[in-house]
Amino acid sequence: MNGPTPRHRRMLGLPLLATTLLAGACTDGGGTDQGRGATTAPASASANAGTPSASASPSTGGPVTIPKSAFVDLPAELRKSAPQPMQVADALPKLCAEEFATGGRSTAAAAMMSIYKTPKDPPENVPYGTLHQTVFAFAGTGAADYLRRVRAALQPCRSFSEAGNTVTVRSQPVAGAGDDALLVTLTRPATGLDGTPVGGTATSQITVVKVVDAVTVVHDQGWEGTSNNPDFADDFARAAVRGLDSWQR
Repeated sequence: MNGPTPRHRRMLGLPLLATTLLAGACTDGGGTDQGRGATTAPASASANAGTPSASASPSTGGPVTIPKSAFVDLPAELRKSAPQPMQVADALPKLCAEEFATGGRSTAAAAMMSIYKTPKDPPENVPYGTLHQTVFAFAGTGAADYLRRVRAALQPCRSFSEAGNTVTVRSQPVAGAGDDALLVTLTRPATGLDGTPVGGTATSQITVVKVVDAVTVVHDQGWEGTSNNPDFADDFARAAVRGLDSWQR
């Protein structure tokens, strides 16, 4: 993976910031999504996305448990800390409405948070960003139907208000990622920690990928409101595909 171009990052308070964020995320990994779909905590399978899990996949027709191996497995040079389970309702992004909720149609759901850095970041640097990832399992045509509903919900959502700022929304298809994929880019005015404008813009990105009977929603956000690096979008999408593929095939 190519690292992002150098830019100024805040260097103070790494242990406190990282510990606080991880402690807040260490829930049971369940909770319902906004559509009250069935949920599970990620199973205690290998965290290596390349290792198939013994847990049943959506395509088997049996009870579904979503393993850790179904999630993005960051390479060591990007991994700031071990991924942690989080509530699905907290992981799913909310734009104009509940665009990414399943409406109760999923057969299982689980969410994880990963904190990442860039390959050349010194250990004392704060993280570069976070991935909030949700994995849904569906039966029948549920996965394809979910993508259609997400696209339809995003079509009228061109912008929304967040903390008094206007956030613009741009959706585009992603070629060559899974069976179907969508990239959503959110652009907002850049602000400091206290919310005051600092000039320029900041972005975050949401990648939605379908593989067989599962869909993942990966929300990539810069640390403390800074921009994510769009150069990572393809890498994260491919990693998401590997996780879903290894679980189901």
